[in-house]
Amino acid sequence: MPSALPCFDDVLDAAARIAPHARLTPVLTSTTLDALSGARLFFKGEHLQRSGAFKFRGACNAVWALDEHQAAAGVVTHSSGNHGAALALAARSRGIACHVVVPEGAVEAKLASIRRYGALVHRCAPTIAARETLCAQVQAQTGATLVHPYTDFHVIAGQGTAALELLAAAGPLDAVVTPIGGGGLASGTALSVRANAAQAALWCAEPEGAADAARSLAAGRLQLDFIPDTRCDGLRGTLGAPNFELLRRHGARVGTVSDAGTLAAMRLLWQVTKQTVEPSSAIALALVLARPRDFAGKRVGIVLSGGNVDLDALPWMAA
Repeated sequence: MPSALPCFDDVLDAAARIAPHARLTPVLTSTTLDALSGARLFFKGEHLQRSGAFKFRGACNAVWALDEHQAAAGVVTHSSGNHGAALALAARSRGIACHVVVPEGAVEAKLASIRRYGALVHRCAPTIAARETLCAQVQAQTGATLVHPYTDFHVIAGQGTAALELLAAAGPLDAVVTPIGGGGLASGTALSVRANAAQAALWCAEPEGAADAARSLAAGRLQLDFIPDTRCDGLRGTLGAPNFELLRRHGARVGTVSDAGTLAAMRLLWQVTKQTVEPSSAIALALVLARPRDFAGKRVGIVLSGGNVDLDALPWMAA
C-alpha cells in the first residue's frame, strides 16, 4: 500500500473507484440556520451516506483498491463505531472478510451496525494501545490487510470526495468546516478544498475535551498526551501523523467547542432541519455559531459527518 501522502489526484481516483458503491449525498440548506448564524450555510449530508457516515467513502476506497490476493485475506481495523461499520459494509460489497476490534464502552447502536454488516467483532480494553495490539494479533493470524480508521492513504483520499461533491454542488465557498478526531475527513477535505477553492478557509471543529489537533497545530508537532473527555464519541481518537502533516501544509485552522455548544447545535439541527445527526457531526455547526466574527456574511460549507445516534441513550427513548 502507498506510504506517501495522498494528493488531490488520489481524491479523483477515489471518486471514480467508489462511484458504483457510495451514495451521492445531498447538500442541504436552511433559511432559519442562515439567519441564526448570519452566514449562508451549505450542509453536506453525510449522515445520509451508506452506513450512516462519511466513513463509508474511505473504507470503500480502501477495500476496492486491494488487489485480488490482498482481498482474499480480508481486512481488519480497530474502531469505536462508524469506521468499523463502514469497513464491514465495504467488505461485504466485495464479498470479503472483515474483522473489527472494538473497545469496551462503544456506543451500542454503532456496534450493532458493525455486526449487522457481517464483520467479526473482537473486543478489547478502551485504550488505543489495546486496540492496536489486538488488531496486530488478528492481522498476524488471518493475513488481513489493515485499514486504519484515519491514517490509511486510501481512507484519506476517499474522505476527500465528500468535500469534492460539496464544492461542485454549492458553488464558490468562503469557508469549509469539518469535525476533527483522527483527521481523516479533515485532511481529505483539505486536499479537495485547496485544489478547488484555494482561497477558502479550512476549519476543523474539535471538542474542548479532546483538543489534541488544536494543540498540535499550535505547537507545530503532534501533542497526543491526553485523556479524551467528550460526548462526541467519534472524535476521541488522537490525530494521525499524516493527517497532521496534510492539515499543517494546507493551513487548516482548529476551533474548539464545548459539549454544551455541540449538543445545542445538534438539537437545532434536529428541530429545524429534521435531520438526525450525532454530536460528532453537529460540532461543525456549533463552531460556526460560536464564532460569528469568522463566518458571518460568508458562504460556508459544513460537512455533517454522521447520524449514528444511540437512541436508547436518549431520555425520552428509555423504557
